Amino acid sequence: MTTTLKLLLIEDDSSMQTALQRALSRRGMEVLPCTDGRQALAQWSAAQPDVVVLDLSLPGLDGLQVLEQARQLGLSTPVLILTARGTVGDRIVGLNTGADDYLPKPFDLDELEARLRALSRRRPASSTESGASPTMVGHLRYEKESGAIYHQGLVLDLTPRELALLLALIAKPGQAVSKERLFELVFPGETDVQYEAVEVVVYRLRKKLVDTGVSLITLRGLGYLLKVDTK
Repeated sequence: MTTTLKLLLIEDDSSMQTALQRALSRRGMEVLPCTDGRQALAQWSAAQPDVVVLDLSLPGLDGLQVLEQARQLGLSTPVLILTARGTVGDRIVGLNTGADDYLPKPFDLDELEARLRALSRRRPASSTESGASPTMVGHLRYEKESGAIYHQGLVLDLTPRELALLLALIAKPGQAVSKERLFELVFPGETDVQYEAVEVVVYRLRKKLVDTGVSLITLRGLGYLLKVDTK
């Protein structure tokens, strides 16, 4: 008897997504669909799946950008890239970015299931099981394995951009992070976005940090840092 496997399916082709969701659900998997690259990171962090199936051609962020940001955020879920872009060069780039396996389209469903179950068995133990300590900043707790940030036992409700910015600051406790560096992490590869867009994300994140014991401080000419409230 196979165990239920929680699968995050990031695929923008509606017909492919529907077909895979139905087929894999019949094989005992809990399939969570996602069609947009920007939404994928938030859903990935919140759902904590056993394995991720990732298409490379996505709206918003492409699959490689999603994968790169997920790994930067500490999301260590095994990833299988499923795409029509099946050249050796594409496979090497995907694997070097952090993918665990690669299956080009068209594919055999039995092989896909076997690969997914094999990947799920590689998933690292949770921080509690492995003995790894979460990162604490004030009353905020960052669990690296899940990629989520908790306040009073609840996951902090953040957009992918807010999460990327907050994690960049958590990684440098007590140190200022420049606006330029935050821009690279929050808006990777987006040439049509101005640096001032970081300020919008900072403004929204600052509001969400009220009553968490942590404040987001602006240092003129230096950037931003997290300060633990002493009250």
